[in-house]
Amino acid sequence: MAEGQTLPAFRPLPQKTPDVSMTRKDGTFYISANQAPGDRPKTVPHCLDERAAQHPERPFLRERDPKTDEWVTLTYGEAKTITDSLAQAFLDLGAGPDAPVMLLSGNSIRAAMVILAAQKIGAPAAPISVPYSTMSSDFDKLKHCFNTVKPAVVFAEQLAPFKKAIAALPAGAFKIVSAAPEGDNAVISYDALCATTPTPAVAAAMAKLNDASIAKYLFTSGSTGMPKPVPTTQGAMCSMIGGQEGLKDTSRDPEHDPDRVDSFLDWLPWNHISGSNVNFNGALWNGSTFWIDGGKPTPALFHETIRNIREASPSVFGTAPIALSMLAEAMEQDDSLLKAFFKNMRSIGYGGATLSDDLYDRLQALSIKATGRRIPIVTMYGATETQGITVVHWEVERVGLIGLPLPGTTLKLVPNGEKLEVRVKGPTVMPGYLGDPKKNAEVFDEEGFYCLGDAVKFVDETDPNKGLIFDGRVGEDFKLSSGTWVSVGTLRPDFVAACSPLIFDAVICGQDKDFATALVWPSPATAEQYIKAAGDPAKGFAALVGDLTRKAAAFNASEQGSSRRIKRLMVMTEAPSIDAGEITDKGYVNQRLVISRRANLVQALYAEPLAPGVIAL
Repeated sequence: MAEGQTLPAFRPLPQKTPDVSMTRKDGTFYISANQAPGDRPKTVPHCLDERAAQHPERPFLRERDPKTDEWVTLTYGEAKTITDSLAQAFLDLGAGPDAPVMLLSGNSIRAAMVILAAQKIGAPAAPISVPYSTMSSDFDKLKHCFNTVKPAVVFAEQLAPFKKAIAALPAGAFKIVSAAPEGDNAVISYDALCATTPTPAVAAAMAKLNDASIAKYLFTSGSTGMPKPVPTTQGAMCSMIGGQEGLKDTSRDPEHDPDRVDSFLDWLPWNHISGSNVNFNGALWNGSTFWIDGGKPTPALFHETIRNIREASPSVFGTAPIALSMLAEAMEQDDSLLKAFFKNMRSIGYGGATLSDDLYDRLQALSIKATGRRIPIVTMYGATETQGITVVHWEVERVGLIGLPLPGTTLKLVPNGEKLEVRVKGPTVMPGYLGDPKKNAEVFDEEGFYCLGDAVKFVDETDPNKGLIFDGRVGEDFKLSSGTWVSVGTLRPDFVAACSPLIFDAVICGQDKDFATALVWPSPATAEQYIKAAGDPAKGFAALVGDLTRKAAAFNASEQGSSRRIKRLMVMTEAPSIDAGEITDKGYVNQRLVISRRANLVQALYAEPLAPGVIAL
């Protein structure tokens, strides 16, 4: 937009405006929403049955058939029928509240049915990160997860990719279920289980469900040791839905249509809260259609997401910033994709990492080009242990905000050095890690607040309704040798934005060093363009590095102080490793783990004389 030109209005966002109460005691802030939680289901399985009764023929789930490449649709009515049959079958196989159902394979219609069916009989579903089974050589993380929850049933949709992983688990300790049993008599056919006739035992099990019932065991990323098992209760999931409902205000949307059926397109894995408890459960609660995206934000798979956007034209899209960056690059080059994406889009959501100012501006420019209006870009902040706890539920002109507490949740902001550390209490918070009383004593404070290890700051301390800004992980910040603190949570996204679209992420280094440095990953799509333009990989890479050097130098020139300047950088050619934990399967880079795993590169950044591949700025 030209300087001084008025920006177009936002598309209406049917949410209540901020309204919180804040008290302060001995320097600690307590913040809670004044709005009351809204309607919520008794449990997620009850929600499925209610939606099936209300609109049995409405499409619930869609996915591509790998054989025909056509979309397969499952209605709400069909989902109820299948989950009732599977629930009975799981009871017959010994599953129940103390005998979970573990899932090794990823998102699919069958996986959704397994998760919901297990919940119907109170058997916790335990979806496991797929790389633990398919990209590991020792299967240590998988074995740890298995031994922690001791499942009665293990589901792998396609058996072949998981045979080695299953063989690493205790023989005879569980039943194996697969949609492709490959003639193995030890493997039970998923389709056969779907033909099971339900008995009154299923309804009796559902009648026992309450807020304390364990719905899932979700495991943390394992970035600081083995993944920790988080009991996710029905009350936690449904209270999050109630908190979101408490913020709805359809009167603020002149385009509101009570008969409209929203559609989600989502790839986020169901072993994380964003994909499973926010997006999937949210779609179910709202009676929406959920398109399962087989793509991912990787050079090899993102084309599938683009293809699916063209066909689905979703109305709701929530994902990780890395995926939004790749999508923006694609839409900037393809007007037909731009038109398909914004055709029905009502809001864009992100989570798991900070969105840069540059990406926010690019997305708004694309929205204006496609619709003549800006698009609300919102975020929810939370953790595996807490579900979603804050949300941006109003139109914002900037990024970095994590919003304000959901109704029913209380935030506690405790001074920690120069920062405010985030703690939370409410019905969405876990009761405690499974079987780990020592760790539970560490993560809950004396008032029962869960300590997230993150930091925030106020947009305006005198007016908390303006929201909170993410201020990094308390443990990721470090001091230079001068004693100056480097705030990684703010420097990293700002530096990435300044170098956009040449890089997709960076890791900031410099603990006890004289200056800050960065390891950066080039954007695959942009790198491909440089190579194509140069007609030679080496020349293309050199041209990208040259432009990156100029952008990084310009960033330094605009900053004051050593804590905000990057003195050296290196462009990495090895992508972040999911198996090693450098990046989660939803696209969040683990700063500390990358520095530890690539210690030789960090050492090279500080070598004298300048090491090969290191760029001095």
